[in-house]
Amino acid sequence: MRPRDDALAVEFENGEISIDARVIGKGLDLDPPVVLTRMREGAITSLCERGVDEDAGHYRLTFFHKSRRCQIVVDRDGRIVRQSTLDFGDRPLPRSARTKRSLP
Repeated sequence: MRPRDDALAVEFENGEISIDARVIGKGLDLDPPVVLTRMREGAITSLCERGVDEDAGHYRLTFFHKSRRCQIVVDRDGRIVRQSTLDFGDRPLPRSARTKRSLP
């Protein structure tokens, strides 16, 4: 999928969410072809959360790879509202970085 622009890199279609590998790669410090390969291998895992109440209409997409976590919050149109990366360097990603919580 090619994004329409940097802010619209997520698409919703038939109940599925598609995100450009370049966006994930930027957050995980990987080239897009590597992102696709690592996802197929199961080395990149993900979590999708749908906002409720005051966060209704937002989704948080979280991607994990080694010691990095990339979170992307998008609105119902697929516009990126917020994006962050957590990198623990040589240390493993702590369990607390993999838990669900309310959307910020």
